[in-house]
Amino acid sequence: TLVDLVFVELPHFTDAVADYFEDDEAYRSLQEHLLHSPTAGSVMKGCGGLRKVRWRDPKRGKGKRSGLRVIYLYLPEFEKLALFDIYDKDESEDLDSHEKRILSQAADSVRKEFQRRRM
Repeated sequence: TLVDLVFVELPHFTDAVADYFEDDEAYRSLQEHLLHSPTAGSVMKGCGGLRKVRWRDPKRGKGKRSGLRVIYLYLPEFEKLALFDIYDKDESEDLDSHEKRILSQAADSVRKEFQRRRM
């Protein structure tokens, strides 16, 4: 069940959380959304199954459309959701092929690590 889903933050994501969420409650709201709708974000083409979800930016008073972007990997076979990155829409354009390749490799590494731990 989704209640058993565990969030795993990659270090870059953990470092950025305080920059984008005004308090724990605002961050918890995102987690609850992903807990109940882990496939809410659209799959990013060429990025190893990573998803990107739009989220409101409470610090800047922006809605989902012009707010934050959260990149994550939903791994139902491991009951995990790995949070990779968070940024605001104004900070980044579309990814180039090199960036997509790096993200795809990172997704594969995370997947392999969970597989290794399962053994």
